[in-house]
Amino acid sequence: MIRLDTKLEGVWIFEPKVFGDSRGFFMETWNKNRYAEAGLEATFVQDNVSRSSKDVLRGLHYQNPNGQGKLVQVLEGEVLDVAVDIRVGSPTFGQSVAVNLSDKNFRQLYIPPGFAHGFCVLSDTVIFAYKCTELYNPAAEGGVLWNDPDLEIAWLADNPLLSEKDRAHRRLKDIPHDKLPRYGGRC
Repeated sequence: MIRLDTKLEGVWIFEPKVFGDSRGFFMETWNKNRYAEAGLEATFVQDNVSRSSKDVLRGLHYQNPNGQGKLVQVLEGEVLDVAVDIRVGSPTFGQSVAVNLSDKNFRQLYIPPGFAHGFCVLSDTVIFAYKCTELYNPAAEGGVLWNDPDLEIAWLADNPLLSEKDRAHRRLKDIPHDKLPRYGGRC
């Protein structure tokens, strides 16, 4: 497995070893010891899978308190996956990373607590998997407007399909700082 750093501290791309032949392939998607050797020492408590169609955009979501670290990957299809630093006081507050995840490149993205997360479906359909470090807490959920012009995210969909909830999120600058996670130094 290879870990690639991004411009946002703690947001990492993982490229697992894939063993393939004419029958198909095998890959290890999580091994506590291997990922710890690569720097990811997380305890995951909830796994989720979603299925979406082309141009569906989910995000930008976060929880505060009870921030979730997420190890995400595509099981079938392709997405543009985005992480945004929303930690008040962070030197990279408001900056984002966008990564192509697909069933062809086998990449995973780790988004630590304190970041908003979203993805846009680029293929006809996608099956998307999440490993989370905290349980989902509806009382702690929040969101940032997907097309916040200050974030300058190029989503690759001209007219994305959004939930009413995602359409109603506010711009990052309009969210009171006491509703956002705080930066505590190193991730």
